[in-house]
Amino acid sequence: MIDNVSFNWLELLSIAVIHFFAVASPGPDFAVVLKQSLQQGRAAAIITSIGIGSGILLHVSYSLIGIGLIIKTTPWLLTGLLYFAAAYLAWIGVLALKSKPNLGAQLVNNDSGKKTLVKSFMLGFFTNGLNPKATLFFLSVFTVAISAETILLHKVVYGLYMAVATAIWFTFISIVITHKKVRSFYQSNGYIFDRLMGAVLIIMAVFLVING
Repeated sequence: MIDNVSFNWLELLSIAVIHFFAVASPGPDFAVVLKQSLQQGRAAAIITSIGIGSGILLHVSYSLIGIGLIIKTTPWLLTGLLYFAAAYLAWIGVLALKSKPNLGAQLVNNDSGKKTLVKSFMLGFFTNGLNPKATLFFLSVFTVAISAETILLHKVVYGLYMAVATAIWFTFISIVITHKKVRSFYQSNGYIFDRLMGAVLIIMAVFLVING
């Protein structure tokens, strides 16, 4: 149980504000949720959102045990992670560029299926978990925003909060995007959107390498 007297609520509030601006800014996570919402439907998009939240737990875990610092101070390891993440985004983008007319209409009703949902979860998990920008963000949070005197239990609470808040945010985005009118439009123009999102993901991959 959290000690209500010693728990630093102000610190949690500051982390919540920093995290909100980070998660709300456009990036690979948002692009993937947008793509999933319109291609695969609401259920798949929500599962992808949960996968993204779970990916954050990966960043939190290695930040807490010190592996994150090793990644940050080992140039070749950080560079390898960056290139791997860029390649993953580019691969998703290339697949989207191959979309053909009427493909969107076929996929838009694909709102169930265990295999599809597992793939959706893994897509979200790897998109966030392999993002080196997220790695650096959480390293900054746990080394700068969080006091060195903060006990481990409270740090775990902060990490869980960010993971859950991220999943909730992208679930909200998924619900909004999968509104009936939006999806009806997508049924007619899905392949155009797929190709556009494919180009966006590839551009993100390129910028990830250039700015890394």
